[in-house]
Amino acid sequence: MPYLTRQLKPVEVLSDESLEQIEHNADTLLEQVGVEIVGYDEALKIYAEAGADVDGTRVRFPRGMCRQIVQASAPSSFTQVARNPKRSVVIGDPHTVLVPAYGSPFVRDLDGGRRYATIDDFNNFAKLAYMSPSMHHNGGTLCEPVDLPVNKRHYDMVYAHMKYSDKAFMGSVTHPDRAADSVEMARILFGGDFLEQNTVIVGLANANSPMSWDFNMLGSAKAYAESNQATLITPFILAGAMSPVTVAACATQTLAEALAGMAFTQIVRPGAPVIFGSFASSMSMQSGAPTFGTPEPAMVLYVMAQLARRVGVPFRSGGNFTASKVPDAQAAYESAISFLPAIQAGVNFLLHSAGWLEGGLAMGYEKFIIDADQASMMTKWAEGVTIDDNGLALQSMLDNGPGNHFLGTEHTLANFETAFWSSHQSDNNSFEQWLDEGAQDSVARANETWKRMLRDYEPPPLDEAKDEELTEWIAKQKASFPDSDV
Repeated sequence: MPYLTRQLKPVEVLSDESLEQIEHNADTLLEQVGVEIVGYDEALKIYAEAGADVDGTRVRFPRGMCRQIVQASAPSSFTQVARNPKRSVVIGDPHTVLVPAYGSPFVRDLDGGRRYATIDDFNNFAKLAYMSPSMHHNGGTLCEPVDLPVNKRHYDMVYAHMKYSDKAFMGSVTHPDRAADSVEMARILFGGDFLEQNTVIVGLANANSPMSWDFNMLGSAKAYAESNQATLITPFILAGAMSPVTVAACATQTLAEALAGMAFTQIVRPGAPVIFGSFASSMSMQSGAPTFGTPEPAMVLYVMAQLARRVGVPFRSGGNFTASKVPDAQAAYESAISFLPAIQAGVNFLLHSAGWLEGGLAMGYEKFIIDADQASMMTKWAEGVTIDDNGLALQSMLDNGPGNHFLGTEHTLANFETAFWSSHQSDNNSFEQWLDEGAQDSVARANETWKRMLRDYEPPPLDEAKDEELTEWIAKQKASFPDSDV
């Protein structure tokens, strides 16, 4: 399936009255404190012309202004078209798109341990994402290829998504010029006229919490929005350090920061697709380290999903988080307790669905396989409970009678192949069979799986003329300026 279509209603933890109080407080924050704009005079002008109060680098908004701008034009749902149209994804209710982890400078595997990521690792994960049915989207910065210059590596990353996969993908946002390069590469691949009328690429813009937006993020958002491409507007908050510690306060600040960013995209180009994002983590009050799999960020997620539905735009958050350094029991339970709430809250674009280790510092090969396997369960979960003749199976129970098993009944024989979700990675065999097959744990099995997948990988067809045009354009761009580490 190209994406999940949820039959289950989302879990909601706050009443309308409580949500209205948070919205009121967020508007108060935008009105009285406002947002600081760092190093981007053009954004100050854009906000001022839309009616905001600009005082130096501080922008304050009349009460309700940001929400009104967003609700007036931002689409509630949109399709991101993939190179293979059958893999296009619908981002918005009642759908969920599962997306791999993003942004790690390190990778880890059972054989080599932890090391800096390279472009070969990036290409590997692009292929693994393409080959994983539960990953609906190829993601963006699957890992940071630190063997390439900072100012040029975006070309190789975006090209890898285009070359090694035909799923939808994300572009660069580390500088507005790199965002513009990502859009231009998409224009070459899809065609200029098609790009103008369709969303084919997504960029991720993070606020500098608390209450600040900078040149790189807003400038990149502008590059995507003005070309009618989608932007994820996501405050990234470590509660206790970047917001107050309480759930309601963290949600209030997240809403304020996101509304300011989303409004910016709609001022730049009304109707440009935008996704309301939230990333909130708890922290150890003893060490200051981020913590994952704890209840408070899950509660923030539930609240933010409700708030996003009230704004009327798609919602992004994450799951399968862990602070564990390896894919061990800690990684398993922290991932599960962060992933399931994201599904139950009704997240539309679920980033970090596979591979996340070490608080996001590492992308794990084995962790990717284990997470992708668990993510495949969500297709079944999202279906909910089927109430029809087959689901109720009344006739089967009437016919079978007391004391008789159901293994040979007509109903069981008609349904046994699809009755239960089945893991491709778990071992459910007897102890003796497990011993005979090498007594492997889940990590060893996942190690074999990703290696087999890469051996079996076959690239999706790519038009040779498009490929040649892309590679020539990239070579010309790289040659036009010197390498840099910034």
